[in-house]
Amino acid sequence: MTASKKTTISLFLLVLVLFISSLKYGAVKLSLSTLFVGEASALQEYVFWQLRLPRSLAGIGVGCLLAVCGAALQGLFRNPLVEPGLIGVTTGASAAAVLVISFGSWLSLSAILGGLLLPLAAFMGALLVSFFIYKLSQSAGKSQIALLILAGVAVNAIFGALTGFVLNYSSDAALRSFTFWAMGDLSGANWLQVAIILPLAIAILTYLSRNAADLDALSLGEQAAFHLGVDVQRISIHIILLTALGIGAAVAFFGAIGFVGLVVPHMVRKIYGARNAVIIPISALLGAGLLMAADLVARLIILPAELPIGIVTSLIGGPFFLWLLIQNKKKLA
Repeated sequence: MTASKKTTISLFLLVLVLFISSLKYGAVKLSLSTLFVGEASALQEYVFWQLRLPRSLAGIGVGCLLAVCGAALQGLFRNPLVEPGLIGVTTGASAAAVLVISFGSWLSLSAILGGLLLPLAAFMGALLVSFFIYKLSQSAGKSQIALLILAGVAVNAIFGALTGFVLNYSSDAALRSFTFWAMGDLSGANWLQVAIILPLAIAILTYLSRNAADLDALSLGEQAAFHLGVDVQRISIHIILLTALGIGAAVAFFGAIGFVGLVVPHMVRKIYGARNAVIIPISALLGAGLLMAADLVARLIILPAELPIGIVTSLIGGPFFLWLLIQNKKKLA
């Protein structure tokens, strides 16, 4: 058995252990054996079926979405430093969602679109930013990382200011809710959200896995990919649409959870190499595991209260991103 196969099996077992742990531990500790033999109390059954299980499944779906979308964007832009939050995609989705939460009822949109309004708005916000960043960063068939980072900083600043302006006119209760939501939160996960997030994650993962060879070709540049028979325009638009849809849905339901899309694909590349046929499915597995681990830390570190999960992922991802920058600086020196 090769080292990569052993690593994959170990990773799968780790994710399984994290999933079981996420079902058991929290403010109320559960015994799974007691639950499944029918000896649990009504409170324990409620916590398991209505709180823990949908939360854990949502963590798997969101972790998978963030990781594979990050891997796809890194492949599209041909740079391992790209991350949905860094280039403004997450902020765009967040700002659109906040606008809808604050003003959607004034425009009678909630009555027309119902529960689809929030995820649709987040998707549109992520989509607009994705197309803008992609077009702006292109120069002579290549994505310029300096333009990419600077555009991301500008977009984050603009949408951050827009969000702050909206929150300035919100009630104290709404402000607290917005603040917690903006930092990411899986505690409110329900079965409807799971029924949307999991199939969406599977669909995006399946599409990207089937088109992994096209992403490999894009890593050589758009002209080289075109000469290899890749429909560059089609695959680029599809990736932007799918990542915007995935990030938009994740942000709409669970808030802005940063750095998963940066940390996970980069770690996978370090272990498995640069083939997207391997990077994408392994990123999905590692992303699910990382988010469940972060959620466990968020719910256990200050019992009985909880931290927003975005704080935990940022504490992991921030130093990791600085390390990446230092490594790239050494290579360019």
